Amino acid sequence: MSPALNIKFFCLVVLYVSRWPCLHTAATVVNQLPGFQGLLPFRLETGYVMVDKRIGTELFYYFVESENEPSKDPLLLWLTGGPGCSSFYGLYEEIGPMRFNRIRYNGTLPTLNYHPYTWTKIFNIIFLDWPTGTGFSFSEHFEYQILDDYQSINQIHTFLKQWLVDHPNFLLNPFYVGGDSYGGKMATLVSYKIAQGIEAFDQPLINFKGYLIGNPRTGIDEIDINPRVAHAYELGIISHELKELIERHCVGEDYLLPRTALCTAHLKVFQKVI
Repeated sequence: MSPALNIKFFCLVVLYVSRWPCLHTAATVVNQLPGFQGLLPFRLETGYVMVDKRIGTELFYYFVESENEPSKDPLLLWLTGGPGCSSFYGLYEEIGPMRFNRIRYNGTLPTLNYHPYTWTKIFNIIFLDWPTGTGFSFSEHFEYQILDDYQSINQIHTFLKQWLVDHPNFLLNPFYVGGDSYGGKMATLVSYKIAQGIEAFDQPLINFKGYLIGNPRTGIDEIDINPRVAHAYELGIISHELKELIERHCVGEDYLLPRTALCTAHLKVFQKVI
């Protein structure tokens, strides 16, 4: 599917599921979607949560209930990376219950299939559009859509607390934060913010159990790239000898841009192996 088509379909689906609720904050239960035959085999809710009344900032979310035991299964807040990638991507391309039927485009509406390995088999999942300005999250003042990480963390934390107030039946569920790429970085920072809130008895108290991250992005190559060698060795992908050669000849090097010939040569072997 072409990027342009993806964008068009994204707009169509989000228009359908959100009913443009930026004019209010009521949640909407969605039973059908364009391109999906019949009723959805899962419970999908969309809506907005006000996180800053002063500047009119609201964050948009999709919520899919667990298909197992929603009242007992863990609740997961999922942060798609970017920053700036809509959570719609996480919903239909990563861990959600939908997948595009990938066929050559013939000019008709793309169709959706149910994803049998969706994480919502065992998780209740909130897919959040963050930061402000991403997807259908917005602020009434454009200048407040340019945020740093810490402003985003505060907004996400505010969103979560208000969402739980509006959905008190999930307050006792084990809660996790998850994310991939830049969202993986944010998952750890949001988790720390939640832990601080719990220590301060900030209400509502969140039944926080941990976080899960996928290929988290810190933006520092020495942290993101260099540990791949040791990790590959622990997984049995490379030999002990290759690991030793790299560690001996690449001391102090940035593995993405090595400076010495020996380090460069050994890393080329490593890249070929992986």
